[in-house]
Amino acid sequence: MSQYVLAHDLGTSGNKATLFDTDGRLIKSTVYSYGLMTGENGEAEQNADDWWKAVCETSRRLTAEIRREDVIAVSFSGQMMGCLCVDREGVPLHNALIWADMRSTRQAALLRERISAERYYAITGHRISASDSITKLMWIRDNLPEVYEKTYKMLNAKDYIIYRLTGKFVTEPSDASSTCLLDLNTLDWSEEILSVSGLDKEKLPQLLSSVAVAGGITKEAAALTGLCEGTPVVCGGGDGCCAAVGTGIVKEGVANCCLGTSSWISFASKTPVCDKDMSVFNFAHIVPGYIMPCGTMQTGGGSLSWAVDTLYGTPAGNEAPSKDAIYRSVAEEVAASPMGAKGLFFLPYLMGERSPRWNDKAKGAFLGLTMGHSRGDMLRAVMEGVGLNLDIILKIFRDSGADISRLILIGGGARNRIWQKILCDVFGIPVLVPNYLEEATSMGAAITAGVGVGAFADFGVIDKFIRIQEENAPDPASHDYYRSRKALFDKAYFATEELFKTI
Repeated sequence: MSQYVLAHDLGTSGNKATLFDTDGRLIKSTVYSYGLMTGENGEAEQNADDWWKAVCETSRRLTAEIRREDVIAVSFSGQMMGCLCVDREGVPLHNALIWADMRSTRQAALLRERISAERYYAITGHRISASDSITKLMWIRDNLPEVYEKTYKMLNAKDYIIYRLTGKFVTEPSDASSTCLLDLNTLDWSEEILSVSGLDKEKLPQLLSSVAVAGGITKEAAALTGLCEGTPVVCGGGDGCCAAVGTGIVKEGVANCCLGTSSWISFASKTPVCDKDMSVFNFAHIVPGYIMPCGTMQTGGGSLSWAVDTLYGTPAGNEAPSKDAIYRSVAEEVAASPMGAKGLFFLPYLMGERSPRWNDKAKGAFLGLTMGHSRGDMLRAVMEGVGLNLDIILKIFRDSGADISRLILIGGGARNRIWQKILCDVFGIPVLVPNYLEEATSMGAAITAGVGVGAFADFGVIDKFIRIQEENAPDPASHDYYRSRKALFDKAYFATEELFKTI
């Protein structure tokens, strides 16, 4: 008789719930969308009850045609770097401030006055930023003192749902490290960071392992979700760390690259990567004993989407070509463009940049554009520009001593075979594409659930879940060519850096 693990991926636009069996087969998935409230001062909020409604509805959908007794565990991946304050009964005291909320710039500036950037980075693995939970909670304290006073615990998205299912106020290392209140070296709340922030330690949830069972589903939650009372709820992890597990980043020697709207490279390491320029950052991994160094650029896949929409136009009407047809044309036109796009460069900084530049004033640009360039050349330049930017991140990891011998590619951009080959030649290592491109995050949460209840011996079970569908081997001559291009790419960025500050 089949047994199942249920994974919920609580993202920015909705919850993607996925049911896997313990043989690694994806049985069914469903999505429940919810809204986002934004404002002119950097606000980005969500109603936590929408998260709960999404989990209840999707759980009922996925278990409608199976015996609910056969669901042996539930777990989560969730959006990170949030801030939701709840009272002793777990009732939200405000809308959740999600990762994209940037109103706490004054609090970030206060931290910079109280602790050096280098010391903060050495403890937390992160730069000081208004995107992190620590500054968001400081903002609550400074601007909504009555909320802060009533706060029993600050929770991230998945931690709130764990409370609704089990009645337990807990978190785990990956989400805790995204708050920047965790000491990455001890995996405990940092007394030093708490001191400089002025935040109260008792307002933080209990720390458990990512694979720990937080508790069983309560009678009330069972009635609302359609799951059995007592079903184990495993803590799970932050979405980036779950995506790493879902691509096999459970041991050293392999990295993953996600070509979503934003794009990143991450890998598993025994120690944090703390480079002198603080270009990359670190999360505690879901896999016990590992850290997940990561470098995220703002618009990787987003740069190509923008370029395609701009150069082809948005399809409209019954006679308009489909998105698939447009991307087939993209592939044909890029294939017709030579390597190097006839000398054309693209700087992929359409929304400023995180890794490796950390410059919110950076802008996108085509450099070297002439009458002799075609649309295909421009699209190739975009793909190459994203690849060259990601390669700077990869080099930082390699220079730290990381032995990265291959890279797993996921996300929507991974479907583009020409882009696969470009990245392979830029990086100079094999680039592999698995059978699942969009399910890696929920798969990571499902595996975490199975490990947590003993259905899987360890995270090596990922080999049952994913298969490599395509493998790209680098061409040495092409890699040498792109290596020379990268020096010019860097020069192009630094030549425009001051200009962009004034535009």
